[in-house]
Amino acid sequence: MIRKFILSVVMVLSALAVSAQHVITGRITDELNGEALTGVNVYIPELSRGTVSDSAGNYSLSNLPNGRFIVQYSFVGFKTVNREIELSGENITLNIEMETTVIQGDEVVISGNFTTTQHENTIKISTIGIDKIAASGNPSLVQSISKVPGVSLISKGPGVVTPVIRGLSLSNILVLNNGIPMENYQFSQDHPYLIDENGLKRVEIIKGPSSLIYGSGAVGGVINLIPEHPAAEGTIKGDIDFRYFSNTVGFLSNIGIKGNQKGFVWGVSGGVNSNKDFIQGNNKFAPNSRFNRYNIKADAGLIKELGVFRVFYSYDNSRFGMAVPPAFQLVTENGRKNEVWYQDLTDHLIISQNKFFLGNFKLDVNLSYEQNNRQLKGSETDPPFTKVDMTLKSFNYRIKAGSDLGRNGKIIFGIQGLWQKNTNGEAPNHILPDANSNDISAYVLAQYLPGNFKLEAGLRYSYIIIHVPYQETGSHDHSSGNQGGDETFIQYDNDFNNLSTSVGATWNINEKNLLRLNLASAFRSPNLAELTQYGIHGTRFEIGNRNLKTQQNLEADLGYHLHTKHTSLDVSVFYNNIFGYIHLTPTADSTDDGYRIYRYIQSDARLYGGEVSLHVHPHPVDWLHIKATYSLVEGQYKNGEYLPLIPPQDLNLEVRFIAKKWKSLRKIYIEGGIDFVFAQNHPSVFETRGDPYNLLMMGAGFDIRLKRQTINFSITGNNLLNTAYYNYLSTLKDAGIYDMGRNITVSLHIPFGIVN
Repeated sequence: MIRKFILSVVMVLSALAVSAQHVITGRITDELNGEALTGVNVYIPELSRGTVSDSAGNYSLSNLPNGRFIVQYSFVGFKTVNREIELSGENITLNIEMETTVIQGDEVVISGNFTTTQHENTIKISTIGIDKIAASGNPSLVQSISKVPGVSLISKGPGVVTPVIRGLSLSNILVLNNGIPMENYQFSQDHPYLIDENGLKRVEIIKGPSSLIYGSGAVGGVINLIPEHPAAEGTIKGDIDFRYFSNTVGFLSNIGIKGNQKGFVWGVSGGVNSNKDFIQGNNKFAPNSRFNRYNIKADAGLIKELGVFRVFYSYDNSRFGMAVPPAFQLVTENGRKNEVWYQDLTDHLIISQNKFFLGNFKLDVNLSYEQNNRQLKGSETDPPFTKVDMTLKSFNYRIKAGSDLGRNGKIIFGIQGLWQKNTNGEAPNHILPDANSNDISAYVLAQYLPGNFKLEAGLRYSYIIIHVPYQETGSHDHSSGNQGGDETFIQYDNDFNNLSTSVGATWNINEKNLLRLNLASAFRSPNLAELTQYGIHGTRFEIGNRNLKTQQNLEADLGYHLHTKHTSLDVSVFYNNIFGYIHLTPTADSTDDGYRIYRYIQSDARLYGGEVSLHVHPHPVDWLHIKATYSLVEGQYKNGEYLPLIPPQDLNLEVRFIAKKWKSLRKIYIEGGIDFVFAQNHPSVFETRGDPYNLLMMGAGFDIRLKRQTINFSITGNNLLNTAYYNYLSTLKDAGIYDMGRNITVSLHIPFGIVN
């Protein structure tokens, strides 16, 4: 029914559409001396259409539809320029003068309520580009984005990592792949997201409630993986990335190629990330922390006057070693191959992304299908070898219609849905029961711009159904494979519904200063694990609670932003009150086998804190950059006890020296930094205090041109003093395993053109 409805809507709108043939042309020059700028990137995010300026600074974009769009002009060493244009029957000539700058410019972000520039957004969206991710020196993507203030990670080694945003994690945040929520069993800290940087342009992060436009599960925030831009028309290009990690004797290698012929865009890429067991700060290896990942990605589509129609496919096969007690007895030598006690994960994801531009009316129809298989392998000494075998099938549809309300307003209507089916295979341990769920939502969001103010308000209604047929429960045992207790049966049928709402405002005091204020009430329904889980998970026996209700939160967020030619400052504070916070807590009871019993319960809680980010480029010292970030979050239950998995305070200082060129080298930098992690003196009832520690890093990089080929090189050293420390959110500290010691990463990025 839904598919027929979507097809009918698409056909009707296609018939109503009027083909447009608009052209934007212009010349881009240096504001200081009037010289032409060659190689400036000109891009319209909503249209996925872009080009670069030629040797005379000229550019042209043709076959554009009617409507209002933002054109972004970006060039290294110059301030990013954004121009809003309205195409309504005439061609446009837009000449641009660009100003030199050393502070990152105003980006166009797409993860907010509307596609707009960062400075115009009513919610702060942090971004980290793929170049920063590559130069971070971390083996996994989630480790790299934890450099953003307010973002942390729960880790069981460098492979098994889970992001934390302002103290909330797991089912309280969403990770999006090209705007589609990833669905691969994110109910446990032992289950990592199957994401990587292959084919990415950047990562956008929303810190705070985002349920209004993203639905249940986004009460704590959103991490959105933004793919790289399509190739410019008439070109075929590619790139090769290679990284070596000294600590894990690991390597990451990606290769991709993409093209654009008369609006037909395509791309294909593949990657490998293979690592041995990591070495701790005490120079001992962490048994069975090895991991191996393989992925293939492809896309194809049309970019025409009517709209943008693209299909994305990704395949991921990952094997993550489990650093658990039974593996410690079997893994006595550092190695790369996964042989015992590891997760064998396979994920297929297909996304159909369709955008229609019909004058002032825009329609997005995005569909996806994901099939995720999760297996837990044990050892031959403890049969059966395959302990867990679950398959999760997810069909997601997201339809959004937007229209301009004159020059000073916009409105969006949306319908979203998610159908899921979980099925257990022949393996004896059923972490989750066989089940079906259906999530249907509708929302409306409006924006109004009276002068220097921007106001946004919206409302969302969601209805979720969960059905678990009568069946025997199963257990999840990392140590013995036993079922743990008498046979127990389960059956569950229930539905949840609730409203989410948000009100936000931005006040542009002047060109350099702005204030943001947001109030949001978000919800999430309890998930399948929280409702129905029954069995051994790791070293504890976990029991779900079929009486759980909807979790609701109310958060206030106040932010200030300063941006000048030589200084950038962001300050934000938040207070998050959570009603019916769902969490896992230990009890005084144990099973007959000695496993302590944990139960899911609900209680009111609160989180509060903030982040500060400062970037200074002191004039006239053009080669010096000073950066500092600070983050704080506190979490408590209503009874005054502290919440679990709350990261300690963190202060990061960085100094970078840059030079535009030296002989054949370009974009040269040398940097050093110290990460001061404070003591965590507020542990929850089943956690221990966290000691403070300091980590030293250094790095350098440059571009070098060999004949007609440009190569980007960087080297990064993390934890250079080889400090032995426990990350407070590490799940390995109870086993006496320190975090990763010294790690030197060497990175190469080689872009190449086949047809230019």
